Amino acid sequence: MVQLWVNLPSRLKFAAPRYQAITGEDLLLMTSDDGGALLRLIAGDVAGHRGPGVTHTPITFMHATITPGAQISVPWSTDFTAMAHVLTGQGTAGPHRRPVRDHNLIQFGAGDNIVLRAAGKMSGRWGALDVLLLGGMPIREPIVHYGPFVMNTRGEIAQAMEDYQAGRLGIIPADQMAPRRYS
Repeated sequence: MVQLWVNLPSRLKFAAPRYQAITGEDLLLMTSDDGGALLRLIAGDVAGHRGPGVTHTPITFMHATITPGAQISVPWSTDFTAMAHVLTGQGTAGPHRRPVRDHNLIQFGAGDNIVLRAAGKMSGRWGALDVLLLGGMPIREPIVHYGPFVMNTRGEIAQAMEDYQAGRLGIIPADQMAPRRYS
């Protein structure tokens, strides 16, 4: 399971909290041209396809599983930031084929494609390069953070902490806590 917290522009900081359980049957599934990668579009738009996630601001969030030796080149909005978090496996990232491995975070520069290639042979117990691809429209606002809170001012941090302590940040619905498969 992955929990994603997305920073919002100041005008949306105090939007009502919400929870989205996006399960395997909800995802938009795609493959690479050569069939060597499975792409699960969670939110946003990629190559004219839209994921099921609902967001306050334009973002793209995708999970890719790339088999050994396979490569993906994912079209990406040039207005968005682009990064990849390697969950498991090894490979290379970008046009210069920089080495990546488990738990690395890659920030891509300007461009209109995210390129990742899985190593020909995986070390360890993992059989593929598994990555989360993330990005969105840059907010370009000041950031103040404390614990899990990211706001624009210290006053907003104090308000967020007060709201948390008073139970005003919402809850995960009980029916969403049951064990389930997310493949």
